Amino acid sequence: MIKFKYVILYVEDVEQSMNFYKNTFDSEIKFITPEKDYGELLTGETSLSFASIHLAGSNIKKGFLTSKTEDKPFGIELGFTTDNVESLVEKAIKNGAVLYEDIAVKPWGQKTAYIKDPDNYLIEICTEIQ
Repeated sequence: MIKFKYVILYVEDVEQSMNFYKNTFDSEIKFITPEKDYGELLTGETSLSFASIHLAGSNIKKGFLTSKTEDKPFGIELGFTTDNVESLVEKAIKNGAVLYEDIAVKPWGQKTAYIKDPDNYLIEICTEIQ
């Protein structure tokens, strides 16, 4: 049996990044190392995890691109659904996110907005697809 278990974001400050998601999306911290270089949030069956760029570099010897705030975000997004897109976008911005694409309603009725988290990762905040 194969199971999609986690996504790990490589970040400068694991604790700070986790607190953004905890405070914005009401996710509880499941685990953080004493060194604060790796942590996981409780997000259901699939974990949203964070690793310091230093720790990630020790595992990925060939290197990787880092998410830099002056660049456009990577071509990947994290998606969070809500009944109140406006309220959650406002909360995210108050917690340090930047609005990337304003709220729009798709032809199929879904309301979506895009923000960049403080580490420049792209997040879609949207209603469920009906």
